Amino acid sequence: MKTNIASDFLDTPDGIEANRILRSCVHCGFCNATCPTYQLLGDELDGPRGRIYLIKQTLEGKTPSRQTQLHLDRCLTCRNCESTCPSGVNYSHLLNIGRSIVNKKVTRSFTQKSLHFILRKTFLSPLAFSSIIKTGQLFRPLLPEKLKRSVPEKQKHVQLNASSHTRKILLVPGCVQSSLKPNIDAAAKVVFNELNIESIEIPAAGCCGSLSHHLNAEDEAIQIIKKNIDSWWPLIENKTIEAICMTASGCGVAIKEYQQLLANDKAYAEKAKIVSALYKDPAEIVSTELSNSEQSIKSLIKNKQNIAVAFHPPCTLQHGMKVNNLVEPILSDCGFEVQSFNDKHLCCGSAGTYSITQKELSQQLLSNKLDNINKTEHDLIVTANIGCQLHLQSGTATPVKHWLELFI
Repeated sequence: MKTNIASDFLDTPDGIEANRILRSCVHCGFCNATCPTYQLLGDELDGPRGRIYLIKQTLEGKTPSRQTQLHLDRCLTCRNCESTCPSGVNYSHLLNIGRSIVNKKVTRSFTQKSLHFILRKTFLSPLAFSSIIKTGQLFRPLLPEKLKRSVPEKQKHVQLNASSHTRKILLVPGCVQSSLKPNIDAAAKVVFNELNIESIEIPAAGCCGSLSHHLNAEDEAIQIIKKNIDSWWPLIENKTIEAICMTASGCGVAIKEYQQLLANDKAYAEKAKIVSALYKDPAEIVSTELSNSEQSIKSLIKNKQNIAVAFHPPCTLQHGMKVNNLVEPILSDCGFEVQSFNDKHLCCGSAGTYSITQKELSQQLLSNKLDNINKTEHDLIVTANIGCQLHLQSGTATPVKHWLELFI
């Protein structure tokens, strides 16, 4: 793609990178074929190719409008287009640059600003978020059925009999999962312990930074990311851990992007690169261990064989981290009947806070996803990301679990 980037952008690191990415695009349109929002809206500007043109125009000096901002906001950042693109266009990085520039030039409405602020402050405050969840769980029995499904039941804490092991990984709990589904991380510890790997946590670990990043609070996101790197660095420097892990793939892909987000920071670029390289999804760790040794986790399964499960691979897992077809064999080997369904590659509509900020589109995608899943005969729906799990559960009475929860 031919570009003519304005000089005030071209001389910046982001401008140079955006120009490189734009020139790698051959505007073939293959990306639109797998873009969820393009399929729903049929608008060229609500597909990757159209959004690339909007960003290109902005970088070339055209003044963006709120309509420009809206088309960029509607992107789920599912990165399905990146899996489809024959030219290897790094669309998500270009989108980050484009959104940042547009947000500096276009003022958001008071309603949007307020919503983004409330979401950030609520989710990033463990006390506030935990209080809201506990209140919801207290009144859950009185809620209408549809609303009840949006409030997770209070989980009984799993009793852990973890041992000390030479091999250790850093298991980061994140900002909301501990309040919503604490047994997911407990299940990870059980599974890793069975594989002779010790999970360690540090008190300072909190949000991965993706929440602030997606809600256009870039400076706040960078501060969170740097704080995380500083907290984790002693364990990395002393070679205490061999990997960093989170059970939410949405957070995992964010850590993978630390390298990209801090590439131009002289003090943190190298550290961010090392942190991103150390990150492993639980499925990667478990699959590697089971493949490279005679170890097994089948002993953790009790009376669960022949249960039919429909596995929904989150976009952050299959498109963001390119971790494909690892969970399904693990579950099959342990006796679960894994059901396949159509359009597994498409987003369920969760996408972090997208289900709140773009509710109508999110609900359409959720309906499409569940329609396809419901064509299979399944007992459970399983996934690998807390956001997808809660979003899917809000639309169905069928239990939705994280795949690791099947082992406790």
